[in-house]
Amino acid sequence: MPHALLADLTRKVRQRAHPADTPCSACAATTLADRPDATVVRHAGTVAKAHAPHTDPAALAARLAIVARLPDVLLPPLTGSPLTLHGRLVTFWPYGAPVDPDDPDAAPWEAAATLLAHLHRTPAPPDLPDMRGPAKAADAVSRLRAALDVTPTPPAEGTARIPAPLTSAMPVLRAWAALPDWARAEAPMPGPFALCHGDLHLGQLVRHSAAAGAWRLIDVDDLGVGVPAWDLARPAAWYACGLLPPEEFSRFLDAYRAAGGPAVPATGDPWPALDVPARALTVQTAARALVKAHAAGRPLDEVEQAVVDACARMVGAPAQTAAQVTP
Repeated sequence: MPHALLADLTRKVRQRAHPADTPCSACAATTLADRPDATVVRHAGTVAKAHAPHTDPAALAARLAIVARLPDVLLPPLTGSPLTLHGRLVTFWPYGAPVDPDDPDAAPWEAAATLLAHLHRTPAPPDLPDMRGPAKAADAVSRLRAALDVTPTPPAEGTARIPAPLTSAMPVLRAWAALPDWARAEAPMPGPFALCHGDLHLGQLVRHSAAAGAWRLIDVDDLGVGVPAWDLARPAAWYACGLLPPEEFSRFLDAYRAAGGPAVPATGDPWPALDVPARALTVQTAARALVKAHAAGRPLDEVEQAVVDACARMVGAPAQTAAQVTP
C-alpha cells in the first residue's frame, strides 16, 4: 500500500500541476517526505500531501479554513477541500523555497518569531481543535517505550536488558515523567490560550513568489488552540542544550516580543513561561533520536547525545512554573 500511495500521489500532483495535459519534459516529481505520518510529493510548483492515517476530516477542514484566512502568516492551500486517496486525506499546496540547511547564519529567526507573534494574536474560531504539540511529544515517548518493550514506569537501572543506544533511554523517560500532566497530553492544557502552530521549527518556513519572497509558515496538521509558549519551545530547547547560540536565540525572542507575542512577558525573564514546553520538546527530540539510532543500528551522533544528556540534567533540576501571562 505505501508504494501504491506514493505512485498515485505522484500521479495526482502531476495532474494538478498540469491540468491541461501540458507537455512536461523539463520537470519531474520529487518525493519530499515518505513517512508513516505523511507522504509529500512535489511536481513543478505544486505540492501534494497525504496526511497521517486516521486524520479527522472535520479537524483538518477547520485547520484549512483558518489557514485560508491568514495568507500573510500561513501559506494557503491550492484547494479548500481535501480528496481521499488510499484512505488518506490529500491536500495540495504551492511550492515554497525552504530554509537553506547549509547556511545557518541566514536562518530567518526574526521572520519566524514575527509570524508566530501574529499567529498567536489572531483570535481562534470556536470550532478549532487543540494544538497537537503535547500529543506529538507523547507519541514520541510511546515509540521509545515500544522500542524498549518496557512498561510506562521505567525500570530501575540494571533491571532490564536494553540494546545500545537505548541504554540512554532511562534519563529520557524520567525527564518525561517529571513533566506536568498537561505537557504529557494527560490533562487539559492550561490557559491563557492562543492560536498555535504546534510544531514550529525552521523546516516549517518557506518563501513563495506570490508573497513577494516573504516567509510563510507551512504544515497545518498540528495547528490549533493551546499554550503559545509551545511554539517557542524548540528554539528554547536548542538554546538550553547548547545547540543554538545565545545571540540567535536572543534574535528570535527579541523579534517575538517586538511583534507583541503573548507567550512570554514583554520584559524580564522569559524562562518561567518557556521551561516546561522546552523540557517537553527536549524529551521528544531525544526519544525520536534514540528510536532512529536504534533502528539504524548506530550510536548517537553528537547532537543527539547533547539532547539526551540534557534530559539527564533535567531530572535533577525542578521545572520552573510560569505565572499567568497576560497579552
